[in-house]
Order: sequence, then C-alpha cells, then structure tokens
Amino acid sequence: MPAEIVDVDVAEARRRIEAGARLFDVREQGEWDEVHAEAATLVPMSELVARWKEIDGGGQPAIIVCHSGGRSARVVAALEQSGVPAVNLVGGMVAWEQSGAPVVRDAQGEPRHEH
Repeated sequence: MPAEIVDVDVAEARRRIEAGARLFDVREQGEWDEVHAEAATLVPMSELVARWKEIDGGGQPAIIVCHSGGRSARVVAALEQSGVPAVNLVGGMVAWEQSGAPVVRDAQGEPRHEH
C-alpha cells in the first residue's frame, strides 16, 4: 500500500522549521548553487539511496523540497515507506521564493536561468 503524502505550504513549513523541524532539498548541486532555502540541507535525489538515513526531522517529520514539488513528493513517499516521517513542501522552491522566505543565491546574486 503506497504511503500517503502530506503536503505543507510555505507558511506551515516555516512554522515547523521555527519549531525545530529540518528542511531537506532534494534538487541537484547545480540547482542548489543557484538558489536554496537558507534553512535547508542538501541531499540530492540522485544520492537518496545512499543518504536517506541522514534525513531526520528533529523529532518532527522532515520537510522535503525540490524545484516545484514533484521530486520531493516522490522522495516523501520513499521515506515514509522506509519509516522516515516526512512531508512535501508543495510548490517547492518556486513557492518558497515567491513567498519571500529567506534564500541564499549564487555569487552573481541571481539565478543563472529562468524557470
């Protein structure tokens, strides 16, 4: 039976982070380098099989983010099936940035390409 994926919006994710939950970004290094959430830890989806045990929500479900929410939903399903509580940040980094949540950008200060 597939795990049920729980989606959280940016406001809920930020509340959970303030309460001690951890945010994990599953995009690849190049995407991370362009822009990422200030509070995030990078665990690329391509490395998930080797690194999934690093994902710990700090006593709460881990919050998983990607670019727009598709990859993170798949990662959340895999983590839940492995017994790691996790939730999906709906809208991904697109929604995070649009909300004005804190981000870190590459040295040029702007993304290198438009999405």
